[in-house]
Amino acid sequence: MNPFPCDFSSDTQTRPSQAMREAMARAEVGDEQKREDPTVNRLQEMVADLTGKQAALFLPTGTMCNLIAHAIHCRPGDEIIAEASTHPVHFEGGGPAVHSRASLRLIDTATGIFTAAQVEAAIRPDDPHFPKTRLVCVENTHNLKGGRVWPLDAVRDVAACARKHGLLLHLDGARLLNAVVASGVAASAYCEPFDSCWIDLSKGLGCPVGAVLAGNREFIAQAWRYKHLFGGAMRQAGIIAAAGVYALEHNVERLAEDHAKAKALAHGLAEIKGIAVDLDAVETNIVVFDIAGTCVPRAEFLQRLAKQGVRFSGLMKPTQLRAVTHLDIQPDGVDRALAAVRALFE
Repeated sequence: MNPFPCDFSSDTQTRPSQAMREAMARAEVGDEQKREDPTVNRLQEMVADLTGKQAALFLPTGTMCNLIAHAIHCRPGDEIIAEASTHPVHFEGGGPAVHSRASLRLIDTATGIFTAAQVEAAIRPDDPHFPKTRLVCVENTHNLKGGRVWPLDAVRDVAACARKHGLLLHLDGARLLNAVVASGVAASAYCEPFDSCWIDLSKGLGCPVGAVLAGNREFIAQAWRYKHLFGGAMRQAGIIAAAGVYALEHNVERLAEDHAKAKALAHGLAEIKGIAVDLDAVETNIVVFDIAGTCVPRAEFLQRLAKQGVRFSGLMKPTQLRAVTHLDIQPDGVDRALAAVRALFE
């Protein structure tokens, strides 16, 4: 049992529902390394269809999805263009450097959404003194900037610029379905310009583990090899793949509930003296807020709330915090969290 009844630290804190557990218990299984697990195969087909790609591959983590894509797309010494606060930059242990021996060319933005002009400016000249620009990565939604949704036109503009220069494109879609629900844009439309893309199952979709990488058949054939190389082969994985099948069938549309809770939480926090929230930035299930105006140190703020069963997480700036809504937040969870914050200052 989670010791925090109101755990807003991440949507990775979700636990499989009873119905999901029952689906897992009933799952048909086989050897997924031999392509004989029917439930894994079904999940892969569902994600390929969802993203509009030819094939897909079930993997243990989203980090492995990114690492495999980087390794396939890049050669040693290549450079990847990415926004400065994306997941591979901060939370993947230097994976691009370790596994694909590629460097990162970072674009700093206020929203996590960069422009074609910024990509153009980041592309290296064709000169042996410089690394070779090879890949452009997009994160949609953008986590550290508050779950911001990429407009489809912005995606297409960036993709057109990349194609003009012969670059490849990769989509980190850990929370892509949050973007789909918030914007009304189909996942296949978002994924269409990209050579590779993936979705996470263990965040808002509520699964205990897993992510699915998608691309054309040649890309996925190479991805199978890297899956073995990185230790991602899982044998009778249908038991956990069944959670993904259930989630795609039952837990996508309900993401709108998480978005509504995030907006309610953001508005409540904004009413508390000393807490700053950009309400326009709350587009999906993530709320970024700043407590500098309260004069309470962040560590103390978090510690005192934890005693009330409420958990948020800290971000890069010492006064900044993040709250993430998800399916395990109870109907009164937002009200309880706001009451705890108000009580802290009273």
